[in-house]
Amino acid sequence: MSDLHKLDPEASGRNPKLETIKWYASWFDSPYYHILYKDRNYREAQIFMDNLTHYLNLPEKAKVLDLACGKGRHSIYLNQLGFDVIGADLSENSISEASKNTNESLHFEVHDMREPFEGKFDAIFNLFTSFGYFENNDDDLKTLIAIKESLSEYGFAVIDFMNVNQVISNLVPDEIKTVDEIDFHIKRYVKDNHIVKEIEFEDQVVKFHFTEKVKALTLENFQEMMEEAGIFLLDIFGDYKLKKYHKTSSERLIMIFK
Repeated sequence: MSDLHKLDPEASGRNPKLETIKWYASWFDSPYYHILYKDRNYREAQIFMDNLTHYLNLPEKAKVLDLACGKGRHSIYLNQLGFDVIGADLSENSISEASKNTNESLHFEVHDMREPFEGKFDAIFNLFTSFGYFENNDDDLKTLIAIKESLSEYGFAVIDFMNVNQVISNLVPDEIKTVDEIDFHIKRYVKDNHIVKEIEFEDQVVKFHFTEKVKALTLENFQEMMEEAGIFLLDIFGDYKLKKYHKTSSERLIMIFK
């Protein structure tokens, strides 16, 4: 893959030419990822979960999978709402941090979303644009099939993705964001049907360069994949208050399916 984690040899202790980890496995596992995005709106996330679980009318103590859970902010709140939750993510560091919140009805595990779970879930949530990172399109289809196979007979799945049309039309090409005294230099652009974000910064005299790369998937792209996976798209929303989806102006593309 071309989208590799490029790191100063002083930071990795190895020759950077040997750094062939897929970017999503390295950047999401980096402490700097969590520093850069530490100001995410937790209250907004809670409102979304309130609205979503109410809409789905999930039964008490329903089994919920938070797929690509990161440090578990959604998982923790879903558990507080009374659900039996598993948070799963490819990032070992994120799962290690999230696991500090483990209890009898909240567990976390390292998991590749392309693989189905042995158990079945009443709801599976894939939130905050945690889809479309794989280079191979077949892997996106595998993920959808794995979600479908992990649902119970009456279960529902939700993908919360960016609205590509709105994002591209409002793309900020250059930005400097300072967090914890680190200046993150961010470049954004569209290339080969991907939205790319290059992130450069320096910390303790070491220079870092990471790249985020996500497919510019439209509603039509998802509909095609879902049809191929034998999935039924039930409803579409355009924001965390579950307002109607508008192709050009909605902030989010939220899809309910089974």
